[in-house]
Amino acid sequence: MKGHPNGEIEGFVGETLSAGVILGLDGGTTSTVCICIPATASIPFTGTKAAESIEILSRASAGCSNFNSVGAMASGTLGKLHGCVLIAGTGSIAYGFCEDGRRARAAGAGPILGDWGSGYGIAAQALTAVIRAHDGRGPQTILTNNILNLLGLSSPDEIIGWTYADSSWARIAALVPVVVASAEAGDEAANKILHYSVQELADSVKAVIQRLKLSGEDGNSSFPLVMVGGVLEANNKKWDIGKEVLKHISKDYPGVFSIHPEVEPAVGAALIALNQYTISLRADQTS
Repeated sequence: MKGHPNGEIEGFVGETLSAGVILGLDGGTTSTVCICIPATASIPFTGTKAAESIEILSRASAGCSNFNSVGAMASGTLGKLHGCVLIAGTGSIAYGFCEDGRRARAAGAGPILGDWGSGYGIAAQALTAVIRAHDGRGPQTILTNNILNLLGLSSPDEIIGWTYADSSWARIAALVPVVVASAEAGDEAANKILHYSVQELADSVKAVIQRLKLSGEDGNSSFPLVMVGGVLEANNKKWDIGKEVLKHISKDYPGVFSIHPEVEPAVGAALIALNQYTISLRADQTS
């Protein structure tokens, strides 16, 4: 499997053998595996020789430093790599694919380099707002009481120790629901943070669209936007981040339509592999 530096997606490889299975790997920390097995296949799954007896017709593995861009895209488009995928969880990335093989990425460089539309970015700004309110540099915000209550702390001063006690980005990003709830309660600071997040995520997608010309020469061609991640699903009665992001993008690119996958990235990777095998099989049959 070919890797690329600086968080670029890994290459995916197709192989054609005599008989066997289709294998998909999500390429992420979960290492999820999806195996597509023909109904007529006779494959033993017990015994010491079980794994060795399985021939892989085609395989695909997809991922980047923090996200599974290829698999996530394919999980929404049934294995077809065309359009854009926006992933916003602990981190965020926008990645686009063209049928001619061209690709483009925006964001996805990690929290230090400013993925402010991510869960980490939203929560870090909320923690900063609390500290600024506490020392007088910023306006008072209900984020203070809401975050203190959630963390079981008694003073904003304790937030400093809590923040640096563990370097896990996911631990910080877990505060996003509190920010959304505070925004829905009318808190100005929380609403400002979420609006900024929406703009950052929308700008990431727009940058990819522009570079790949996904909307066509007239800017009105249709293309899919696969939306994945907890931030895009963090919504209550008033706030729906994913919906707001799509609304911002649609103003400039009316042909965009959203897809929310119902399967894991590993399934998307398996679909890519299946498509690769189908193409190879047809080529063999016509040669």
